[in-house]
Amino acid sequence: MKRPVSAALAGPYGHPWHPLLVTVPIGAWIASLVFDLASFVVPGAGFLVQGSLWVIALGVLGALVAALAGGLDLLAIPRRTPAFRVALTHMVLNLVVVALYVVGFLWRRDRGTMAGTVGAGPLALSVLAVALLGLSGFLGGKLAFRFGVRVADESTQVTGYRTTGTR
Repeated sequence: MKRPVSAALAGPYGHPWHPLLVTVPIGAWIASLVFDLASFVVPGAGFLVQGSLWVIALGVLGALVAALAGGLDLLAIPRRTPAFRVALTHMVLNLVVVALYVVGFLWRRDRGTMAGTVGAGPLALSVLAVALLGLSGFLGGKLAFRFGVRVADESTQVTGYRTTGTR
């Protein structure tokens, strides 16, 4: 549970790649929602609608990379444990979020990006996806901070708190 399946692919002991990699899709998708909302207050905001489309695509690509590392972390969790059940729920929610953003990307692409504001449907889809992303992030935090998935054990952590005797 603490040691990676592959340190090269999933990150070294106590320092997994997955939490680092998820910052790309999370940031991209939050930015897309900000662009969508801004399109209602900025005159001539077609550039924001188009920017939202492309950061959604960036988020989907980033999520696929993050999912590879997350999947390797999942393999290290013992089956039939609370941590494994939470990890499966986290994974399923993330897959739903990615699917929603793929649908949203295709919907927006087919609609065109030169409109002054984002459509109500794609905006509602993004709001739903961000809400599910927040729930999934909460579960990811539970995995790391409550269950200690891929977090170094306490005997390793204590080395960061030893004083050297010099001031």
